[in-house]
Amino acid sequence: MAVPLHGRAALIISECQRGIVEQGMGGFAGLIGQVAERGILLKIAHLAGRFRDAGLPIWHLTIAHRPDFADVQPNSLLAVMARKNRLLIAGSPEAQIVGELSPAPQDFVVARSSGLIGLHGTALDAMLRRMRIDTIVITGVSTNVAVAGCAMAGADLGYHVIIAEDCVAAADSGTHEVIMRDQLRMVARIASADDIEQALQPSGPY
Repeated sequence: MAVPLHGRAALIISECQRGIVEQGMGGFAGLIGQVAERGILLKIAHLAGRFRDAGLPIWHLTIAHRPDFADVQPNSLLAVMARKNRLLIAGSPEAQIVGELSPAPQDFVVARSSGLIGLHGTALDAMLRRMRIDTIVITGVSTNVAVAGCAMAGADLGYHVIIAEDCVAAADSGTHEVIMRDQLRMVARIASADDIEQALQPSGPY
């Protein structure tokens, strides 16, 4: 069943970087396993193709730390781990977007050097507003951190938020299910990629 889309929609692809979701590149083994088991990368790629066909924009949200980590405060476990292990430095292979989701020329890439949420401390919100985006469709990782954070921040900023449930993953299936059921349904509409595709309509110029 198609899910209602309010106004113009944009696709958000969160942190699908080699050092986060690719086997053999480090990161959290549980998350990498869930990304593979749920097959989210190919599902996101297919959904992104449908957004491009409809003339709707796509944003890739990435982490790209400064080599000196000067702006990364050790105020969360993820930040401490990033500083200690020198993870996801800008320009490194680990910081690259995975091949399955290589940005198309018309896509946008918004990198952040610190923080947990792509809508905080970046130009993303301003860009979405300039391009008259009303609905954001969130995909990628992880359900329990960046996806949840973007969903709540997006709703708070006034966007209609849809999470493509079969296009996101957490470190384990139980965590994913609990967060979807008990948290994210309070701030976002939960839908399948197929439901979202059915609702897409060709868009006019920005």
